[in-house]
Amino acid sequence: MNIDSSFLTYFVNAGLVVKLVLFLLIGASIASWTYILQRGFFLKATQQATSRFEQLFWSGGDLSKLYSETMLHKDDLRGMEAIFQAGFKEFLRLHQQPGVSAESIMESARRAMRVAQMREQDQLELHLPVLATVGSTSPYVGLFGTVWGIMLSFRALANVQQATISMVAPGIAEALISTAMGLFAAIPAVIAYNRYSNDINRLMNRYDAFQEEFSNILFRQAQMSISKIAEEVEG
Repeated sequence: MNIDSSFLTYFVNAGLVVKLVLFLLIGASIASWTYILQRGFFLKATQQATSRFEQLFWSGGDLSKLYSETMLHKDDLRGMEAIFQAGFKEFLRLHQQPGVSAESIMESARRAMRVAQMREQDQLELHLPVLATVGSTSPYVGLFGTVWGIMLSFRALANVQQATISMVAPGIAEALISTAMGLFAAIPAVIAYNRYSNDINRLMNRYDAFQEEFSNILFRQAQMSISKIAEEVEG
């Protein structure tokens, strides 16, 4: 007997439960690939924006001018640029107020930058739980479909006087396709999740380092501003 081994043939001949499992896994795979591509483009754009801003920041230009440029597109700020804008905005709000210490100014600026970084991290990690869920559960869902299909295949043999491999093999092959589909959905999701998690951690380390360096710059400027105000009052 000739057996067509195409996926479509296996799907058509599968039982209702196995078909539902395959539909579920196909949907999970489509969603997974959608988020894999979307997150990949988003992370790449964020990394490029961060590198561009780092070059501008360390070029030695005026920070006030750089801040004014960021305000022109404040609704589209991303990554390190958003952290800079939040910290410098808080710094400008406080550093000219009389009686405010440099330490208080810096604590407020650091708090503003931490909040901005948390928002950026939330944006970067968006949809990653979906990839984690698909990667961890798809093999088990596929295994369930396989076990169910094999159970039905052996149950059908109960009414047969003499079982042969040609009678058992098609049913088992149809059942095993759900396991293959589960692995097909899970493997790319796991790889993408691990890759993106590593990229996000590296970005967070860059943001943390930037916050420390930027805080030192702001602290020196705050001390200079307070000293200048004190000199003007004494004079």
